[in-house]
Amino acid sequence: MQLDSNQWNLVYNVFSFGLISMLACTVYTLVSQQRVLPKYRNALVMSSMVTFIAGYHYLRIFDSFKHASENGMVKLDQSQDAFNEAYRYVDWLLTVPLLLVEVIAVLALTREVSRSLITRLVPASAAMIALGYPGEISDVQNTQVLYGVLSTIPFLYILYILFVELGKSLERQPAGVAETVGRLRLLLIATWGVYPIAYIFNIVGDASASSFVTVQVGYTIADVLAKCVFGLTILKIARMKSMAEGMKEDH
Repeated sequence: MQLDSNQWNLVYNVFSFGLISMLACTVYTLVSQQRVLPKYRNALVMSSMVTFIAGYHYLRIFDSFKHASENGMVKLDQSQDAFNEAYRYVDWLLTVPLLLVEVIAVLALTREVSRSLITRLVPASAAMIALGYPGEISDVQNTQVLYGVLSTIPFLYILYILFVELGKSLERQPAGVAETVGRLRLLLIATWGVYPIAYIFNIVGDASASSFVTVQVGYTIADVLAKCVFGLTILKIARMKSMAEGMKEDH
């Protein structure tokens, strides 16, 4: 696939932006451990893990894009030196369950409630990613549609848990936390919404340079919002809960 210089530079710079965003958020959440009570630090550790894992995979994506490019031509076939989209799915398979566990950890729910939510959210999120991958790599439209529908089932189940089951636990949270968690869930849905749109775009769109650029830019921006902004919001919730429980504001 031939990209012009502007398209190639845009993808290159967006991958670079995604990489440095993940690394910066990893450092920031790690050095912020002492700003929250010990009971909430596991949530920040998981947030750091999410962005670290994503940063590693963006380094691989970045490297794969450079090696697959020659004079603006990007190889997208199945050859060894072609651009490898699978790095994204490996990243999502690891980070999406962790994102959901972050929310449970920062709310510090009872052990029984936390275990119940985690044992349902983690398998559902893994199934959502695993079922989407065969459709992503397939060139057969019926296969793409089939796996797109199958991956939507666990996605809807996750929404039910986040908005119905988790919502029951928010009434006992400190002032402002429920509202922040509500915005966090909306952020998650808004950013996750980019992925199926890009998936559908691959099914119905033509295999042009502009479609490749659009999908890569969309995925990267969604990743930064769903991991970095999400992680910073988790830190905000941990700070709010820590101060509500007597931790003094640092100056």
